[in-house]
Amino acid sequence: MTTDVIRPSLTRLGTVMRADPHDPREREGVCNPAAARGGDGEFYLFPRIVAAGNYSRIARTRLRFHADVPVAVERLGVVLEPTESWERNSQTAGVEDPRITRLDELDVWVMCYAAYGPLGAKVAVAVSRDLVSWRRLGPVAFGYEPGLGADFTMFPNKDATFFPGVVRDPAGRPALAMLHRPFFRMSAMIAGAPTILPAGVDDDRESIWVSYVPVAEARADLRALTRLSGHQLVAAPKFAWESVKIGAGPPPIRTDAGWLLIHHGVRATDDGVEYAAGAMLLDHDDVSEVRWRSPEPLLRPETSDERSGAVPNVVFPTAVDATPTGRTLVYYGMADDKIGAALLDVDTPLQGLVTRPSPSRQAACAGD
Repeated sequence: MTTDVIRPSLTRLGTVMRADPHDPREREGVCNPAAARGGDGEFYLFPRIVAAGNYSRIARTRLRFHADVPVAVERLGVVLEPTESWERNSQTAGVEDPRITRLDELDVWVMCYAAYGPLGAKVAVAVSRDLVSWRRLGPVAFGYEPGLGADFTMFPNKDATFFPGVVRDPAGRPALAMLHRPFFRMSAMIAGAPTILPAGVDDDRESIWVSYVPVAEARADLRALTRLSGHQLVAAPKFAWESVKIGAGPPPIRTDAGWLLIHHGVRATDDGVEYAAGAMLLDHDDVSEVRWRSPEPLLRPETSDERSGAVPNVVFPTAVDATPTGRTLVYYGMADDKIGAALLDVDTPLQGLVTRPSPSRQAACAGD
């Protein structure tokens, strides 16, 4: 595939949420939201809100628009507190950086989030039928596969999100697929610990992987969403703007050309690091195959809100939405303490941007 097949772009629309200085739960910022449209047609953001000591919760807000541009949020409370033992450690606690995918196949919204527990960040999953009450399914157990020579469950992991539709796993079965970012440099968590790479992997930088759960198993028991296998490397850092590490952003979007994934990349700078947003195109049938990726970022920190904050120089995309007027908006963390929005333009038709129930499901879900 040549790079002229798809030309995504991101155009800033502005800052949509800042921390409330009067709420101690937001003292250190609001950032990195998930998003979904409910059966009521309203659009909801689920930001990570950060209190003193890096204590993180996941909140729920209703977004307000003016002329199809998001301008403000109405706070609706907290939906997840770090109350479980695997979400807490001796210094702090955290449920962090959620992504929400609508899975019509299961008639649920599924939230992937980072649970910051005793062994660092682990991917965890919760589900909801109304976007208000969320039921934890627990931390993800990545099935051991001898051919990899490494047990993914032992590693810290973040930036997880499900595809909003059925794909094929490596065995050819209809499956639900989760993107995620394991850490193999264990010294980041435990001083002196070795780096343990899976078989056939020679790059220890944090990269994007995909794992699967057969649709039939998830239909029989939603807890199967926490038991994944068939792990495959999708993409490692490649270009200068993402030379330190990369990770998945919002749930992928199905287009005529393939699955469009907005992702983040990190590069080293004289002042530290810079987080920017880029894109890659994954194959319709084999989602581990990258057909194209952006050699330059689509959005990098340039405004004062993106360059100055809790962590300077951060653009961190985590949510996407199809508005009723047909525009596609991406929401992103700004310097780890604010939330911005950008307009996504793609020169190929979007097919599978699922942020709300399908029409057949809306009536059933609206009253949940």
